[in-house]
Amino acid sequence: MWAGWPEPMKRAGLARPCARVAIAALITLLSGCAASTETPAANDPATTIDVVERDWHTDVCIRTEDADTRLMRLVIGYGDSRYLCFGFGDRHYLLSRERGPMTLLSALLPGAGAILLTVLRDTPAAAFGADNVVRLDVSEPGMERLREFLGNAVQTNDTGAPISLGEGPYPGGLYFGATADYDGFYTCNTWTADALRAAGIPILGPVLFADGVMRQVRQIAQPAR
Repeated sequence: MWAGWPEPMKRAGLARPCARVAIAALITLLSGCAASTETPAANDPATTIDVVERDWHTDVCIRTEDADTRLMRLVIGYGDSRYLCFGFGDRHYLLSRERGPMTLLSALLPGAGAILLTVLRDTPAAAFGADNVVRLDVSEPGMERLREFLGNAVQTNDTGAPISLGEGPYPGGLYFGATADYDGFYTCNTWTADALRAAGIPILGPVLFADGVMRQVRQIAQPAR
């Protein structure tokens, strides 16, 4: 049964390479924060998205009804889906059966990325736990930009078809080639921050860790409560 339930997520261990690589990278990173010039999408909300924290990894989830044709072609065979959750990671690590120290260290160097799409028949809060999910308002222009970002994030072949890398680590998980490379300075959480900025969510950066994403989105969501 594909639903993206919490226990399969924990067994998958998807978040760990992102965090460990980011920890190593942070030692040499001298980071500053630059404020976004976007106007918060909550001023003109048209729909919502969910930001999910899975240990040290983050995903962006959209409602299936908000997906366009380009995104829906990724989920053929999952006709009764309600949410599509997108995450980014190191392709070699995600597809490798040998996840030892050398695999983790290799992610410090630029390499091919992968998109993990999780197809849900229930809400992200039901799948991942309400404490791990933040819901944000998004304007229609913001949603359009996010759709474009997510569509552009998936690698395609010469015919324009998405490049599938096979099934993910749990039911409802699908791997696709990513157009972005993964390294110690562009992690799963950096990618999530970029996706949120595309949607008009004012995320300050640079961001390497899940906490850097979740702390900000919780602050943004707080006034709406």
